Amino acid sequence: MRYHYDKDTVYIRGEFRAASTGINGGLKDISTIFNHTVPKNFDHADPQKFVRELLARKGYGTDAFGLLTAVWMQNLCILQYDYITVFVTAGVSNPNPDPAKPHTINIIVTSDESMSDAAILETIMTATEAKAHALRNLGRDFTGTTSDAVVVAAVSDIEPKHIYAGTFTDTGRRVYDAVLMGVTASLDRHEGRVQRTTPSYFIFSRYGGDHWVEWQKKDCPYYPCHFKNQACDFCYCPFYPCYDRDLGEFVDSSSGGKIWACTNCLLLHKPEVAGYLKKHPDATLDELKDLPN
Repeated sequence: MRYHYDKDTVYIRGEFRAASTGINGGLKDISTIFNHTVPKNFDHADPQKFVRELLARKGYGTDAFGLLTAVWMQNLCILQYDYITVFVTAGVSNPNPDPAKPHTINIIVTSDESMSDAAILETIMTATEAKAHALRNLGRDFTGTTSDAVVVAAVSDIEPKHIYAGTFTDTGRRVYDAVLMGVTASLDRHEGRVQRTTPSYFIFSRYGGDHWVEWQKKDCPYYPCHFKNQACDFCYCPFYPCYDRDLGEFVDSSSGGKIWACTNCLLLHKPEVAGYLKKHPDATLDELKDLPN
């Protein structure tokens, strides 16, 4: 799974089995998911046509799910909890269909481990429960808006690794916690309690006890974690886990078993490599490795 964003859209790319409750939703194999911010004067007469045109401009196929929002993309929250990554934009000033205030909560859940169709559909329920929990915690007397949408996508595989995804499963617990945190954090940004100029990235850490950490490039206490004048644009590698033996290795996990470790990988910290990937977000890992040093 790979993702990148610009000023008004986040794109997620990969080979997925996915379900969507949004535009042209359903259950199918896809290669692209996106969430796009539309202007206040957006014409909602034919959103499917707009989605097709946006995909065409990027050179992506129509095997995709697209979501539309009025929430600024700078308030996007991206949350990684092990193999689960969640993308949330949230605005709830409009729990009713008022065209003047077309806010909504869009949630995209991706899994780097395969899931059955039943688990994918159940994840929509789990994410919706967590969204409602977040709104109740914030004192809202409603559990969503009329235009909320959820997309759930898992990497394709012949034999799914996860059969269930309810709130008491390992997958469901990760999804629930990430959505609960993501809806809360995105609303904090949309409603001005927290100020950010770019999307926010959170990672679930077990160091010093389980907790969420927001990574920010500015004033990072770990800089430089590898070498002076390193590029930090991809502090959390979009290729992880790449399983490329030139860049990393399997090590013993503190919780048992093996985990992919890339502590000594410097590839995306090289300024010329990071700059190339920002200009070419669909570049392959082999393409980046072949760049001149």
